[in-house]
Amino acid sequence: MFRIFVLILGFVCSNVLAQSFPSKPVRLIVTYPPGGSSDLMARVFGQKLSEVWGQQVIIESKPGAAGSIGMEYTARQPADGYTFVVGNIGPAAVNPLLSKVPYSMEKDFVPVSLISTGPNVLVVNSAWQVKSFDEVLAYARANPGKLSYGTSGPGSVSHLSTEMLKNLTKASMVEIPYKGGVLAVQDLLGQQIQLIFSDALPAIAHIRAGKLRALCTTGAQRFALLSELPTCDSSVPGLVVVNWWGVLFPAGVSRAIVDKFHADMVKVMQDPVIKGKFADLGVEAVSSTPEQFGSFIRAEMDKYARLIKDSNIKVNQ
Repeated sequence: MFRIFVLILGFVCSNVLAQSFPSKPVRLIVTYPPGGSSDLMARVFGQKLSEVWGQQVIIESKPGAAGSIGMEYTARQPADGYTFVVGNIGPAAVNPLLSKVPYSMEKDFVPVSLISTGPNVLVVNSAWQVKSFDEVLAYARANPGKLSYGTSGPGSVSHLSTEMLKNLTKASMVEIPYKGGVLAVQDLLGQQIQLIFSDALPAIAHIRAGKLRALCTTGAQRFALLSELPTCDSSVPGLVVVNWWGVLFPAGVSRAIVDKFHADMVKVMQDPVIKGKFADLGVEAVSSTPEQFGSFIRAEMDKYARLIKDSNIKVNQ
């Protein structure tokens, strides 16, 4: 009887604490450098969460190792609900398949909600005279090993897209990895590299300014933000890779706090203003239950495990 009483008391106390959550500032960890898609999305919905909670949401950037540094950092934080991370396809689904990472998605994190999805766009420097994806392919085939491309590091959508491209076309190209897409775009502008599959956000202003030329997008359908562009798989069938982002807690956060946080998060992601701001960033604002997000991550890991095996994708250790 006493044990049951203790369990009931613990449940009640947990729920009471959750209803007052948060009672102090909350830290939001971003796994890529400032100025990129993850960072700007975090600032958009972080500001709205601050308004909902009446507490500050502090953005902390922990870039490096294709997002794995930020994920490891989050996994080691106290399980009190006051630290959470924006994880995406790279560090949350693919990095653990490509190399040994210092965290387990199953054991070290509690999924909260998917928040956005979006394709990448293949861009080249406008000084390069290629006008289409087909011309890029022709150049790569005629000049094996001479075409250099940037990626956001192993496991990123830019990496997956180009590795998939190489496997499907047997083209020989040279990878130049960066800590984030913003840095790769900067070098593309400086002509240190020749192409990148970039998030829309870091590239769109340069595309509109005529400094970069967009050739195609990696979604299964045309991308609303750049609807004039064909899909990449119209030239290379099967070349479809879509990025996604979601929020996760360190493992051990109580279900009551997860539920309170999730309810607030869904309200934020359904706000028309937030949806509009996310669209401006080149992604679609979405939400899911914690269970749906957990299942989604597992499905993505299964999908890319097959891709990595079938395409023989390797990462230099």
